[in-house]
Amino acid sequence: MRVLLVEDDKGLAERIAASLRSENFVVDIAPNGEDGAHLGATEFYDAAILDLGLPKMDGISVLKAWRAEERTLPVLVLTARDGWSEKVAGFKAGADDYLTKPFKVEEVIMRLRALVRRANGHAATRLVCGSLTFDAQIGTFERDGLPLKLTALEWRVLSCLMLRKEVIVDRSELLERVYDGDADVDSNSLEVIIGRLRRKIGHDSIETSRGRGYRLTATPA
Repeated sequence: MRVLLVEDDKGLAERIAASLRSENFVVDIAPNGEDGAHLGATEFYDAAILDLGLPKMDGISVLKAWRAEERTLPVLVLTARDGWSEKVAGFKAGADDYLTKPFKVEEVIMRLRALVRRANGHAATRLVCGSLTFDAQIGTFERDGLPLKLTALEWRVLSCLMLRKEVIVDRSELLERVYDGDADVDSNSLEVIIGRLRRKIGHDSIETSRGRGYRLTATPA
């Protein structure tokens, strides 16, 4: 899952990003509102974490700009203030959830996972596709009831396919979700990851759509 973090406190941003990356998120950081507004409008993200007290462009204005451009990514708003009027303004601008500073990063992770899951149309926390089960709230996979051991890149690909199970996910979209923006990506790296996943969960579980991408399915053709 690829997340945009718009936060001007460098230390806090780095702590949040490090925790998210340890949980297999891909994270881009924007240190001010202008950069955040631009990235959110031009790049693909599964969700955004948006501070309200930003330099150059405040968080409410950033959020309004995204929604005016019909960017539907889920947005978790951060604020140092606990005023109800500010929360109302955030929700009216299009926020999906709210956290008041100080907070535990573990709560940020749990709320992000819930936002991404719901944005993909899943109310339940446990998703099932054939013999595969994904606990989207804690981020664990099982196959036939047994824990499935995955590398970070395998987890990113499989979680993306699981959230969109039975739907073809474009190759470019998978690449954006799997790798950091400045990563040097080999042209065949995604195919290598898909091959490893097929050996772990069953070759027929992931179908290739030539020229498009991949589909996780419980009913292979």
